Amino acid sequence: MTQPPNLPGMGNPPTLQAQLSTVTGRVLLYCDRAVEGLTVEQLCDTRGGVTNSIGWDVWHVVRTIDNIIHFVFDREQPVWLKHSFHERWSLPRVDQGTGQDPDDAYSMRFPPPEEFNTYTLAVLEAIVPRIATMSDAYLAEVQAIRPWGPIPRVEAILHGLIGHGNGHLGRASYARTLFGLKGLPY
Repeated sequence: MTQPPNLPGMGNPPTLQAQLSTVTGRVLLYCDRAVEGLTVEQLCDTRGGVTNSIGWDVWHVVRTIDNIIHFVFDREQPVWLKHSFHERWSLPRVDQGTGQDPDDAYSMRFPPPEEFNTYTLAVLEAIVPRIATMSDAYLAEVQAIRPWGPIPRVEAILHGLIGHGNGHLGRASYARTLFGLKGLPY
C-alpha cells in the first residue's frame, strides 16, 4: 500500500493499539511540523496578546501527551523532567498550560524551533512504542484525570491526546498561514 505523502503512518493494522499509537505519533509529527521554518519571534507571537502563540499551543500538546502517558497513567517521570527541559528553557516544571492565566501563557518564550523539537521528538520516541504495547485491559481501566474526571484510559488518549491535540494544532496551522507559511497536512 502506498502511503500518502502528507499523512504519515496511514494503513496500519486495525488493532486498537496500532491505531492509538500511530495517530498519537502523527499528532507529535504534526507538532514537529507546526514549528518548522518559524523564527523565534513567530513561534512566540501572540498577535498582540490576543491569542496563544504557536509555541504555546504545540508545547501544551506535547506536554499533555507526555504528562498523561507517563505521570497520570503510571506515576512515572515525564520526558519533560527526565531531560530537564523546564530548566534548560526556563519554563514551568510541572504546569502544562491547562487552565493557565492567559497573560502567563502569552508571556512564555520558547527556544528556537530546532531546539524546541528535541522535546517533541523525545516524547514521540518514548510514547509511540509504549502505547503500542498497552493491553486492552490497561486501556479499559478507568482513571480520574483532571479536568475530565474518571474516564477509561483509551478515552483519555482519544480525547486528550488526539482530539484535543488536533484542536490546538488547527490553531497552529492557521497561525502559520497568517505568516505566509504552509499549514499542516490534515
